[in-house]
Amino acid sequence: MAEKKSSEKDKKVFLFALSTCIWCRKTKELLNELKVKYDYVDVDLLEEEEREKTRNKMRKYNPKMSFPTIVIDDEVCIAGFDEKRIREELR
Repeated sequence: MAEKKSSEKDKKVFLFALSTCIWCRKTKELLNELKVKYDYVDVDLLEEEEREKTRNKMRKYNPKMSFPTIVIDDEVCIAGFDEKRIREELR
């Protein structure tokens, strides 16, 4: 059986989340349902110094610092659980 190879169509998806946030959990579930490859970080579980670095990185995309924050291809930012927009951006 052949492995799926990455293609130019694969989008780089990163999720800034909180471990206790129901909307962050719903976002992870949606990304899994859509079979999207993504990386994420639960910001609240990081050590203080790493948490601050991560928050500074997140602030560049979402100055309001709301969760969840999804960044697609370092260009598109979706703040909050917006299922319709997530589906549109990742189809």
